Amino acid sequence: MSIRDTFDEWATAGRDEAMEERHWHTAKVALEMLPIEEGDTVLDLGTGSGYALRALRERSIGRGYGIDASAEMIANAAAATEAPNIAYLLADFENLPFGTDAVDHAFSMEAIYYAEVDAALAELRRVLRPGGTFYCAVDYFAENPHTTGWDEFIEVPMARLSRSEYREAFEAAGFHVAGQTNIPDREIDIPPAEEFPTDSFETREDMVEHYRTYGTLLTVGVAK
Repeated sequence: MSIRDTFDEWATAGRDEAMEERHWHTAKVALEMLPIEEGDTVLDLGTGSGYALRALRERSIGRGYGIDASAEMIANAAAATEAPNIAYLLADFENLPFGTDAVDHAFSMEAIYYAEVDAALAELRRVLRPGGTFYCAVDYFAENPHTTGWDEFIEVPMARLSRSEYREAFEAAGFHVAGQTNIPDREIDIPPAEEFPTDSFETREDMVEHYRTYGTLLTVGVAK
């Protein structure tokens, strides 16, 4: 099944809302870091239910565009958003429907590894103005041993990059890497030890390490 078909299926089943709930714990921390000024144009790659742009309405953005490869995700996001300055567009990360230097800032949560990462970063660098930023958040990265089998579970191609590989890819695409950090998920409920193993974790220690230690890897790029 293609990525587009997979996420259409997920959106139809309501899994976009479940992803929003699960990702929000760390996504909101990353979103607060975006250096947005009033009137800025912001791009959300892999917008899903559109929750990131809805959260950024309070920051007085000028325009917000949510990009997703799934028509069903786009439809759900649009239905949940009542804001004339926010639009959701069906597009691939490697072919963004914007002119050069048209975007001030970009954000992506748990999405870029579904694309061809080098091509997606190069395209994003094209549409970002010089000095614009890209805040890229991923839970699926090489240092986290608890995500090793995610690609087999989801059954779509996924790029499992390391922290250093993300840095190298950003720099090769024309970004200065302003920083990398791990954002722990301190809000998810972790059951007591006697309730393990679960479908996802053998031990409570594994679950604690996954969420509290590795959490979400955030790479911040500044367009040169």
